[in-house]
Amino acid sequence: MASCGIAAGAQKVYDALQQALKDLPVELGISGCMGMCYNEPLVEVRTAEGRRFIYAKVEPKQVERIVQEHLIENRPIEEWLAYGDGIETPDSAFIDKQQRIILKNCGVINPESIDSYLEVDGYKAIEKAIKIMTPEQVIEEITHSGLRGRGGGGFPTGVKWSFAFKSPGRVKYVVCNADEGDPGAFMDRSILESSPHSVLEGMMLAGYAIGAQAGYIYVRAEYPLAIKRLKKAIEQAKEKNFLGENILGSNFSFDIIIREGAGAFVCGEETALIRSVEGKRGMPRIRPPFPAQSGLWGKPTTINNVETFANVPWIILHGAEAFNQFGTENSKGTKVFALAGNIVRGGLIEVPMGITIKEIVHDIGGGLASGGKLKAVQTGGPSGGCIPASLADTPMDYESLKKIGAIMGSGGMLIMDESVCMVDVAKFFLKFTQEESCGKCTFCRVGTRQMLNILERITNGEGKEGDIELLEDMAQKISAGSLCGLGQTAPNPVLTTIKYFRDEYQAHIVDKACPAKKCKALISYHIMPEACKGCLRCSRECPVGAITGEKKQPHVIDQQKCVRCGLCFSVCKFKSITVTTGKERGEANNV
Repeated sequence: MASCGIAAGAQKVYDALQQALKDLPVELGISGCMGMCYNEPLVEVRTAEGRRFIYAKVEPKQVERIVQEHLIENRPIEEWLAYGDGIETPDSAFIDKQQRIILKNCGVINPESIDSYLEVDGYKAIEKAIKIMTPEQVIEEITHSGLRGRGGGGFPTGVKWSFAFKSPGRVKYVVCNADEGDPGAFMDRSILESSPHSVLEGMMLAGYAIGAQAGYIYVRAEYPLAIKRLKKAIEQAKEKNFLGENILGSNFSFDIIIREGAGAFVCGEETALIRSVEGKRGMPRIRPPFPAQSGLWGKPTTINNVETFANVPWIILHGAEAFNQFGTENSKGTKVFALAGNIVRGGLIEVPMGITIKEIVHDIGGGLASGGKLKAVQTGGPSGGCIPASLADTPMDYESLKKIGAIMGSGGMLIMDESVCMVDVAKFFLKFTQEESCGKCTFCRVGTRQMLNILERITNGEGKEGDIELLEDMAQKISAGSLCGLGQTAPNPVLTTIKYFRDEYQAHIVDKACPAKKCKALISYHIMPEACKGCLRCSRECPVGAITGEKKQPHVIDQQKCVRCGLCFSVCKFKSITVTTGKERGEANNV
């Protein structure tokens, strides 16, 4: 059980199963997140022959029937199944179209048991490295695999490790960046909650490769379950001598320490993260020297994120060739994405690099939850870009996304339909990065604030000619004048929405209209007399008393009182309320 399942009520289902199975020869256990967050709580039945059946949205009251019909009578209940070997279900594509390397243990093993990890070849990779590989060979294998940092930068992992390896010094460090801060992203949390040992093993392999004796995991305190399981995994690994002195009888010694962060977005930048681990305020510094030369406490340090480390044991165990058969020429392997927003199957997926946005949204994600048309996909979190539906055939790899002005980021994907205002979206993301700016660089601190002021004017109906050009100019200067990735990429959502949705900006500025009818200052609600039944529902729900009218008589909205909350629109079952904007709004208000 991971956070998503527990939040959906998985503990109660588990308790019901424990009670129902107490007299049956059935083994009951917990697992981490399967990725099907939209179907939680999930119950998986595995047969002795290895067949899998996954029940979705299970409630405690359903447990008795599952036990009786499936476990006792061997008759799977197909109408409740989200997935079943040999059985076609609407959700089959969600699993069948994935290629799992990082998530292969998620939802499969018990994340709180090292024995469960050992059963799936856990710690075999570090054993292989220590016994038959030199540090140089480990680095060469990772380099040859083509693995690139999954935290957003996409820097080749093997090359990064080689820098730290070549840096002189007897004391070196490995740091795991688990400070996942993108809104809508939960890849790292899920991996830590579901397969913590794979991250530890990846860090150990990095430590062995560069000659480090200790590693730090910098994880935000907002992830209590991940921290709890990490601590337990570290204790278990120490008991089995996978961590500590003279690991597996070798000369290699390595320890891992957890540092809990306060959740500052800027600490995703590696030099800011290092300062925070050292107990200082998380702020980036000028490079060089790079962390591989002078990192944690001035010692050579290599930093990778959770997903990057989780890839490493698989590569060492199966070989670089097996890994780089997936992906594209310059983006090898697989990538984990968190699907959020307007999507039928929101959750966690792992797919080969190069898969198109359209395949992810429609084939795996099941399309838009609203049933509407895809308008845009935000990749890379608040520092990423908004990709329009017309570019949905774009492959998800580093180079292809860069060409269209977007970035891979850590893997968050926000799906939006046509009801979304892109100017408002740009404002939302810029507000986030502006608030998260550490304030060190003037361009980032002041520039993002000024850009946000302009966006607020535009969405308030106070946009001016030249605002778009001013935003573009400021964005370029902020990117060029900021020290770290936060400032350099903060304008991306504004730039991509201007690039692909310029007409929406112009409509806000010139026509004082919001085409999506979302910006409150640019819309009005009106009741169509011919459709209104006078049911009184809207007048009762209006929080400011702006709607008046007699029972069974058409009602009227007082535009001076209306706060445009949209509550009347959402509760009217006769669809008698319409939303107007721009010229249409002006005409309606004058009636």
